[in-house]
Amino acid sequence: MSGQKSERVESGTADPARPTMEAQIREAARAYLEDGAVSCVIGYERGPRGNVRPAFIYEADDVDRLVWGADCNLNLVTYVHNWKQPLGRGQPVPTVAIVARPCDARAVNLLIHEQQIQRDKVKVIGLTCAGTEINGQPRLACQYCDERVPVVYDVLIEAEGEVTAAVEADAYEDIAEMESWTPAERLAYWASEFDRCIRCYACRQACPGCYCFECVAEQVDPHWTSIALELPEKHFFHVMRAFHLAGRCVGCDACEAVCPMDIPLSKLNRKLAKEVEAMFGYRTGDDPETAPPLTTFDPQEQLRL
Repeated sequence: MSGQKSERVESGTADPARPTMEAQIREAARAYLEDGAVSCVIGYERGPRGNVRPAFIYEADDVDRLVWGADCNLNLVTYVHNWKQPLGRGQPVPTVAIVARPCDARAVNLLIHEQQIQRDKVKVIGLTCAGTEINGQPRLACQYCDERVPVVYDVLIEAEGEVTAAVEADAYEDIAEMESWTPAERLAYWASEFDRCIRCYACRQACPGCYCFECVAEQVDPHWTSIALELPEKHFFHVMRAFHLAGRCVGCDACEAVCPMDIPLSKLNRKLAKEVEAMFGYRTGDDPETAPPLTTFDPQEQLRL
């Protein structure tokens, strides 16, 4: 089963005969590995302390390690970067399978367009998603998301019960509230948030769109910023990363999920997503052909001001 464009999933009748999503994921993974169609299946598993972590399954006998639940909040597409080159001299680029929520699947399209991965080298095990959690709380983006089926998938994992789209009228209601603050209030808010940053770079490492070989935060030639833990350096890093992702962020909130200091990074990214959508009518990753607007130049382009 394959698909390229999603449809909204509205209220429906639960199918008691349908296997659980976890069972479907394991079945799809087993089929891929037994057929030799992929070298690895990237999914979720539970660690010794019960926390969810990425799983890399190489053998069909290990697929029972794969799990699915509301706390599966990481964007696994970031790990595809480890398989986009041959693993050895003279070897082909390996094919991998990846478990992907709807927001994650749009990251696949983004990386295809940016020529970071080849579509035929990535098998997408797409999930119908009712939303996930961060630290036991529903992700903010999930409260506004009206996308419950991935825009691209090779196998679709369907929920055993109903999955409904969000009904919020304004997807950027919280951003509009922030925009109502005075410049001084916004500066004070973000200065307070960024001051907690310990510059561990977990946000960068969790993001599939942050794949530069050398991050500008660590460049010495040219030297953009120091490694100091002072507020100006931390402020520069987060604003620089947000602008780098403008028109490229898929709203998966993986950066916020891994932040040990609970900085609301998604709010910063969604502010820029709102501006890009308003000016260009563009949402990241809807298809692999449409280029992010800030990566192209069209002299005839008319902004939606």
